[in-house]
Amino acid sequence: MDIQALGAVKNYTAARPATEPAPGPKAGEYLANITRDFAATLQESEDTAKAAMTTGADPHTLVQALAQTEMAVEAAVTVRDRVVEAYQEILRMPV
Repeated sequence: MDIQALGAVKNYTAARPATEPAPGPKAGEYLANITRDFAATLQESEDTAKAAMTTGADPHTLVQALAQTEMAVEAAVTVRDRVVEAYQEILRMPV
């Protein structure tokens, strides 16, 4: 058998199939990162609001922070609604 053919077979078997998902973070790590980012967004917005009230910080920055917080809260509410909907759908399944 040809050496190049053996190398090709070895490379082919070592390659990840196109249908196999790419490795990524575990679900728990992913959820923890999302929660941490959400809390950081809320904290930054709160700090910006405090700075705007006490030191008269840039109003444009305050509006940007509030808009970013609003989007984060809407995303969290949407995810929560989907989770509750999925849970209710599971409860409706016949056993």
